[in-house]
Amino acid sequence: MSDPVRFDIDPRGVATITLARPERLNAINMEMRDLLWTYLEACRDNPDVRVILFRGEGPCFSAGADISEFGTAPSIIAARRARHDRDVWGLLLDHRCITVARMHGYCFGAGLELPLCCDVRIAAEGATFALPEVTLGYIPSAGGTQTLPRTIPPGVAADMILTGQPIDTEAALRHGLVDRVVPLPDLDAAIDAEISRMLREGRREEGRGRSQLRGPDAADARRGGD
Repeated sequence: MSDPVRFDIDPRGVATITLARPERLNAINMEMRDLLWTYLEACRDNPDVRVILFRGEGPCFSAGADISEFGTAPSIIAARRARHDRDVWGLLLDHRCITVARMHGYCFGAGLELPLCCDVRIAAEGATFALPEVTLGYIPSAGGTQTLPRTIPPGVAADMILTGQPIDTEAALRHGLVDRVVPLPDLDAAIDAEISRMLREGRREEGRGRSQLRGPDAADARRGGD
């Protein structure tokens, strides 16, 4: 059985991290969280890596956390300790590399919160974006209650968080949730062109999300929902 997260580094210094669980719409489980942590650390410690690209295999980027694992931790304390010992989202927010999210299909829950921690977000037409946790009786647990209103207008963010309703690519682009929208067949070319530009310019390219999160309360954003 193949790993649910794949990792590759090309000669340019671009690391690609692929959520590879398409049969479950790339729902992020604990094994995937551990692999994300491992690969983000590997990129941090490898000076040849300059850019990290996140992508999802199959019909969507990610439908969110794997709810089948909810409530399986030995205790609430154990669950919280595991999250803090391996704070994937904090590691991503503070990462030295440029981070890019390739978004298509469902980008729900953690499948939106992960890109919100990235510098650049490019989406395919037809993608949908939501924090639907409220419909399941809980709140976004990967910082979305902080990162979303720091990325898009607070009123729009509040509506998404409190209703769980999705928005489309037109609204996402209008509100600044994504940086660019292209037809799905052109998505890879658009991503490659953007990465090539950043590598060519040879400078850090901080998008709205991470630059705004590096305020005095950035630590709260990383803890949000834990």
